[in-house]
Amino acid sequence: MTDDTTKAGPVRISVPRVAFRIVMAALVLFLAVRTYEETGIALARSSGSLRTSGATVTELTGDTKTGSSGGGQDGGGTTYTYTVYTVELRLDHGVKRLAGVSEAGVSGLSTGQRVAAGLWHGRVVEIDGRQVWPGWNRDGWDLALMAVYPLIMGYLIATAVAGAAYLTARGGRARLEPRERVGATFPGILAGLAAIVVLFASALAGSAPASWPLIPLGSGLAVALWRLRKLIRRAGRAAHAQV
Repeated sequence: MTDDTTKAGPVRISVPRVAFRIVMAALVLFLAVRTYEETGIALARSSGSLRTSGATVTELTGDTKTGSSGGGQDGGGTTYTYTVYTVELRLDHGVKRLAGVSEAGVSGLSTGQRVAAGLWHGRVVEIDGRQVWPGWNRDGWDLALMAVYPLIMGYLIATAVAGAAYLTARGGRARLEPRERVGATFPGILAGLAAIVVLFASALAGSAPASWPLIPLGSGLAVALWRLRKLIRRAGRAAHAQV
């Protein structure tokens, strides 16, 4: 009598793939938090729902920086200077310190002055009605997020398409080949990239919305899922014709 029982081989884990997914999950989470912050603050400011608290300016210091515009590889750009400020406020429930405040945000302020601070979840975003929250900016983590945003967007679109295709196959409607999933993902990514170009032009004009990460992602997802639906219908008709 022979034993027909076969032993399952060891499960192989692709370390680079796991590491990539962990990194992407962290980037997606970070982008989601930043988008929530900026969208929430923008909505609260526009609706006048910020919590107001009296405060005293205890410190006001400026830091002059130098920048250059234009010039290209041959130089010749225009050099300019600007000042960013650090403001320390003493509120009833503690001290808040704001860095990177523009000149417009501190106009008319002086040490010892009493002001009204507009708060969003404990963060000072307005002083006497003037915005002091830096918002999306081209420094630090925000710049890094903007640089890798196309990768994040493409990853989310590809993940959504793969998940929808998997659920369709589990439901018995149709099973798509990998190349067909790519055929749905690629148009979605192109649509998202086109939306990024439009947003970039809007940002140069000074009118980019606080919730900008949702626009390319939403556009790309809509196109990708629309294309996926057409492919699923086509695969379903083909499978029915073979029966």
